[in-house]
Amino acid sequence: MHLPRHAEIWLPGYLRAAVEARREGRHRRGVTDIMLCVADHYEPMHNHASAAVGDARVAAWRDRLPLLAREFVDADGRHPQHTFFFPIEQYTEAHLDILAALAAQGLGEVEIHLHHEGDTADHLRRELLRFKQTLHTRHGLLSRDPQGVVRYGFIHGDWALDNSLPDGSCCGVNDELTVLRDTGCYADFTMPAAPSPAQTRTVNRIYYATGNPAAPRSHETGIRASVGRRPGDGSLLMVQGPLSLDWRRAKWGVVPRLENGSLHGGHPATLSRFANWLARGISVEGRPDWVFVKAHTHGALEHNAAVLLGPQMRDFHRLLLAAYNDGERYRLHYVTAREMVNMIHAAEAGESGNPSVHRDYRYPPPPCRAPTAGIPR
Repeated sequence: MHLPRHAEIWLPGYLRAAVEARREGRHRRGVTDIMLCVADHYEPMHNHASAAVGDARVAAWRDRLPLLAREFVDADGRHPQHTFFFPIEQYTEAHLDILAALAAQGLGEVEIHLHHEGDTADHLRRELLRFKQTLHTRHGLLSRDPQGVVRYGFIHGDWALDNSLPDGSCCGVNDELTVLRDTGCYADFTMPAAPSPAQTRTVNRIYYATGNPAAPRSHETGIRASVGRRPGDGSLLMVQGPLSLDWRRAKWGVVPRLENGSLHGGHPATLSRFANWLARGISVEGRPDWVFVKAHTHGALEHNAAVLLGPQMRDFHRLLLAAYNDGERYRLHYVTAREMVNMIHAAEAGESGNPSVHRDYRYPPPPCRAPTAGIPR
């Protein structure tokens, strides 16, 4: 059997998580609540695009996302949500104004993304603080917690969180987790990274990792999020998406395909893929009936946007709602990254029932978005 590149890193963890998910799934009673989040590494200026190309990429989302989203509602009457993780180094005021307007319509939210090279902890700290303040004060984005601190979710460019690539490229900061936590990051959403060697040994988990300034890859392992367990001081919440081997798409019947939750032009969302993601059983330990599904994409790129905003995505939502939103076996909830984290914390606190009431459990909506924002008809 041939395995995907670098599978030796994550395959043992995948097998352990699969056994645990199967065991925990037997304890589900009644309806299973499914939280679906699309985390977009949203890069309008990817590949050194011209200003005109970047503007066109953002305009496509401005014009087409409302048309798609208003066709569908989840168990709570909410439209599909899209979380734009916007790169610090690609900041363009007009682009963020457009994304803030989409957020104000109730279509999603904006968080922080970053590509960097040979960085230092001090420089990274300054950049994160500066950018989160710009997003919050100039565009009305990001949440402010009850203590008045502006909070954010994070995705690392090139998957190299905490200096995790073998050659030390695309980062440079061993203590990145600590910098993120200290600057207001409430969770990292980078993983899964496979087939990149930046992939962690821990897979299909929601867990807490603690930074170590003496070594990279502090998020390799951590303490699983659990009902009734408080995270350790100085730890950062890690929210992973699904990672698995897909034998249904195996090449010649013996070479399984990698399933990492990526949505792109050649690999759109389908009901069979969703079933695979759901089977990973990514949940807070002790609350197996709340399952968290995080897909990811690079949605600004034209070939990906054509799928994410077109007929294939419409077909996916129609089939998804028919199969996983009957109110008896399943309830489907479209959530942003922030809302997903709030529901995770609610589960840890022992909350049960319909998780939708906990969308703003700890971190409120950004100023540009009212708690009950919807799409004008």
